[in-house]
Amino acid sequence: MSAIFEVTLTAHTYGGAAMGRLPDGRAVFVPFALPGERVRISLVEEKRGYARARLLEVIQPAAERISPRCRHFGICGGCHYQHLSYDAQLRVKEAILREQLQRIAGLPEPPVLPIVPSPRVWNYRNHVQFHLDPQGRLAYVTAEGEGKSRDLMPVEECYLPEPAINAIWPWLQFEFIPDLERIALRSGAEEALMLVLESRAPQPPSLELETSASVVHLYQEDALVLVGEGYLFQEVGGRLFRVSAGSFFQVNTAMAERLVEHILSLVPLRLDEVWDVYCGVGLFSAFLAERARSLKGIELSPSACEDFVFNLDAFDHVSLYEGAAEEVLPYLEGQPQVVVLDPPRAGLAPAVIDALTARQPAQMIYVSCDAATLARDVGRLMRKGYLLRQVTPFDMFPHTYHIESVALFERG
Repeated sequence: MSAIFEVTLTAHTYGGAAMGRLPDGRAVFVPFALPGERVRISLVEEKRGYARARLLEVIQPAAERISPRCRHFGICGGCHYQHLSYDAQLRVKEAILREQLQRIAGLPEPPVLPIVPSPRVWNYRNHVQFHLDPQGRLAYVTAEGEGKSRDLMPVEECYLPEPAINAIWPWLQFEFIPDLERIALRSGAEEALMLVLESRAPQPPSLELETSASVVHLYQEDALVLVGEGYLFQEVGGRLFRVSAGSFFQVNTAMAERLVEHILSLVPLRLDEVWDVYCGVGLFSAFLAERARSLKGIELSPSACEDFVFNLDAFDHVSLYEGAAEEVLPYLEGQPQVVVLDPPRAGLAPAVIDALTARQPAQMIYVSCDAATLARDVGRLMRKGYLLRQVTPFDMFPHTYHIESVALFERG
């Protein structure tokens, strides 16, 4: 039986948990709890220097605790902050980003600007993924199952997907399909819908479908269209972007527009050459291409590359290089004034930093979805002679601990 303790929590931490101290002095991290609360917990993971715990009871609640909207909060791994008002969530995220830059990058006074709130606090996601439980019900991974086991929780309600997605997912019914890894729903411009069956097997499952949505079977990089089209369109800043079933796109469309506006505010109106590294379907490239005499994009995903070519077809001065950034950059010719980086959660590989800093662009704009890897890379770029001028957090993911941010570096 797990050890049970009563502790007082003292701080928010990156990852959504609140931190306290066990009687032996070890830090303990408790999800769904708040600083200032006295709580009863049971340990679920123990290490030499810290432990993780399950919240059993809030003995003395914090003054800022509110009732969560969703009945699954506290079990589901999708949300972390529904027990905080939205204004409080923003304050917490801004403070955590600042703390990560202080602790990991070694910046005493990080140049963190005020966080940009999401226009939609609920129903903002244009992309949501479900699993199937053994009874064939749509399910999310539980908070304790996240990253460890496949503990699944059948979903009865969710307030994060866009209305078009929420109108359809409760009506989807499946038999359990062993090779079906995930079921994704995406919504696009004019409430277009796409159902994506992500499978571990090359053959699509046998299904009877009655839906107006496009349906795509996705196996590794191979997409087989079962109904409709293999893509939908997202509208940002008056532009339509084709996004295929296997391609990444920002899940909060309104905040994607805020990101574009912010990046454009940081760069000159006229540029000789711009590099868009991890360019995806071309969200930033499409706007930067209007200011540059030459734009080069780098992207690894084949489906995103196909979308990029479609989305930037009107520009003759745009080139695309398909491959991993660390493999393409050392051989890429040219001299960029501005480099835009939008890497995955793992951040920048050392080879990417080496290749870029060797070219000495005047500006680098780093779009990050992970505060810890951003802080790590800030330290690396500063050691290469770049100055961090500002970091602006964007609340791309309300009610979760995730922090999107845009960092501006200039050559020292």
